[in-house]
Amino acid sequence: MAMKVREVADLVGTSVRTLHHYDEIGLLTPKETTDAGYRLYSNEDLELLQQILFFRELDFPLKKIKEIISSPTFNRQQALELHRKMLLDKRKQIDQMIQTIDKTIMYTKGEIQMSNKEKFEGFDLSSNPYEQEARERWGDETVEKSKAALNSMTKDEQKALGEQMNSIYRDLASVRHTSPESEEAQEAIKKWYDFLNSGKIGHHYSLEAFQGLGQMYVDDERFTKNIDQFGSGLALFMRDAMAVFAENNQK
Repeated sequence: MAMKVREVADLVGTSVRTLHHYDEIGLLTPKETTDAGYRLYSNEDLELLQQILFFRELDFPLKKIKEIISSPTFNRQQALELHRKMLLDKRKQIDQMIQTIDKTIMYTKGEIQMSNKEKFEGFDLSSNPYEQEARERWGDETVEKSKAALNSMTKDEQKALGEQMNSIYRDLASVRHTSPESEEAQEAIKKWYDFLNSGKIGHHYSLEAFQGLGQMYVDDERFTKNIDQFGSGLALFMRDAMAVFAENNQK
């Protein structure tokens, strides 16, 4: 049964003005209206609103949310799984901050000693660590650029590209039992970084994005399964090696 804007606002606990704003910016525009011009929200609209509010709860700006959910490759199931992971991490951080507050209260009462490091445990002043992952999956024009780059190649060129990728994976698999910080590991992972940024696949990875991509290799079981075909534990090794590479090459 379709719902009017006031009914949706009451159901969700938001304001009519907020829903009107979402409509105005093209973030959530109900397809149905009454003869009198009132917006009617379908179950599909409500599901999309839930998705939007999950992103908002995790501090994504509205512009970025619109970009993500408007992508033709957006996958609701994947997004929900990402939300869950992000919320679990957020809960862990909040629990840590509560512990820091409790210890600080005891410290101000003179009941315990507290190191300077302990005073700041739980704070996270970095940018949203999952925004890059969301952008890699659904944002910007990454997918379309990659498709365009591949479509512009002949079949022989595509085959050669695949063979080059496989060769790099095999080289990485051969050193996966060494330390990710070893010279061999870093030389091998640099080949992967250079390949991704060669322009052959229509995308450029910053060091931050490169590290985020490595984390995705472990977080997304599909990546893990494909990569580990070249050697058990390769995805985990690549994640660690990519993180070391990004850190070592930061200016």
